[in-house]
Amino acid sequence: MLKFAIGNLISRPGRSSLSTLGLAVAIAGMVGLFSIAGGIDHLVASTFELIPGLLVQQRGAPVPLFSTLPADWQREIEEIDGVSVVNAEVLVRANVIEGKTIISPPRFVLGMDIENRLRLNNGVYAECMEEGRFLRPEDVGTTNCVVSRQIAEEFGRSVGDMLRVNGYDVTIVGTYYSGSMLIDVSILMDINTVRSVSRYDPDSVSVYYLETTGEEDEAIVAERIERHFADRRLGAWDPATAVSSLLGPEPSLTDLFRNLDTFAKTGELDTSRDDQSQKTDDPATGGDDLASGSPDEAVSPIEVRSPDDWADEFDSFMADLDLFLTLMTGIGVAIAVLSIVNTMLMSVTERRIEFGILRANGWSRGHVLRLVTFESALLGIAGGLIGATLGWIATHVVNWAFPERIHLHAGPGLLLISIAFSALIGAVGGAYPAWLAARLSPMEAIRRG
Repeated sequence: MLKFAIGNLISRPGRSSLSTLGLAVAIAGMVGLFSIAGGIDHLVASTFELIPGLLVQQRGAPVPLFSTLPADWQREIEEIDGVSVVNAEVLVRANVIEGKTIISPPRFVLGMDIENRLRLNNGVYAECMEEGRFLRPEDVGTTNCVVSRQIAEEFGRSVGDMLRVNGYDVTIVGTYYSGSMLIDVSILMDINTVRSVSRYDPDSVSVYYLETTGEEDEAIVAERIERHFADRRLGAWDPATAVSSLLGPEPSLTDLFRNLDTFAKTGELDTSRDDQSQKTDDPATGGDDLASGSPDEAVSPIEVRSPDDWADEFDSFMADLDLFLTLMTGIGVAIAVLSIVNTMLMSVTERRIEFGILRANGWSRGHVLRLVTFESALLGIAGGLIGATLGWIATHVVNWAFPERIHLHAGPGLLLISIAFSALIGAVGGAYPAWLAARLSPMEAIRRG
C-alpha cells in the first residue's frame, strides 16, 4: 500500500512538489516563529544558571535599572540570618560610547562594591574573564573597567585601551564573555566612580545582589529580608514617576531640556525636586506609606527575587507569546491544508477509473481510503522534513548574522513536533478527498471517469 502511494505521488511530480513546498514553507515559518519563544526560554534558563543569588530591589520595579534603594540598608541586610555576602550595585544606561548614541542593543554601566564582589562564591563576571583581569581592590576610586567582549569588539578596543563612555574616559583592564545576551552588555566599574561620573545619588543604590549561607531555603531567607523592612517608608516604583521626574512638578521648557540632557548623558532622571521622599525612613517626609499597621501586616517596600521568580515571570510572558505565535502560524497552516485538499481532490478526480478498477479487483472502501490518506500523509511528512530543516538552518543563520540582537533556538523537541504536526496536517487535508474516493462504487467510478 505504501509503495503504491509513493508511486502515485511520483507519477505527478509537479503537483506533488508544489503541495510539498507549500506545506514546507508553512512548517518553516512555524519553526521560525516558535524558535523566538524557544530562544527566549533558552536564553533565560542559561542566564539564570550563571546568576544563582538573590536580588533585592524596589518593589514594583520591572528591572533593576529602575530600582532605587537606600545605601545604608546594606549593613542591615548583612546582619539578617541566612545572608552570607551582600554586594551593592548601581546600574545606569551607557547612552553614548565613543560619540555613538547607543539604542540597540542597550549597554549599561554597572558599578559594584568591588571588595564584596570578590567575596561572592559565584561572581558571574569574574568566572567569565577572557583577557586581562577582573577588578581588584586597588581599582576602587579609579576609572578602570571591565567590558564585555562584544563592546570591546564593537569599538575596536582591547585591554589597556581607553573607552569614552557618557563623556568620561575609562581604562579597560579586562574583557569577559558569558555567552548570554542578558549579561554581555555591561561595563563594570567601582560603584563610587559610577556614582560620581553619572551624578547618581551617593546615598542610594539600584539593587543588592546577595548570596545565602546555604543553611536554609532561599525562599525563607528572602521572606525574612522583606519582613525586616516592612516597617520602612519607600515609594513603590511607578511608571508615572519617570514622566513626572522628567517634566517636574511645574514643568517649563528650560527644565524639560535640562533634564533631557541629563538623561541622555547619564541615563538617570533628575529626581531632586522630589526631596528624596522615596529614599528616607522618616515618616514626616511623605511618600507612599507602604507600612501601615504592624510589620507582619505591612507590604514590604522591597522585593527579593530569586532565579525561579524571574523564570516564573518569563513563563507568564511566554504563554502570551506562544498564543500570538500560534495564531500567526495558523494562517500559514490553513493555507497549507487547503493546498493539500486541492491537490488530493484533483488527484481523486483524475483517478476515478483507477479507483473503479481497483474496487472491481477486490479492493474495499477501506483500502481506497487508506491509499489516499497515505498519499496525503506522505506529502505532509515530506513537507515537514523539508520545512523543519529549512527553519532550523534559518535560525542558525539569523543567530550568526545578529549575535548581539537576537537569539533563536529550535530544539529537537520543536523540530519533531513540527514534523509530526505536518504529517497530521497532511492526513487531515486528505481525509475529505479520501472519503470521496472511497464512496464511489466500481461501476460509478468507471462511468464517471
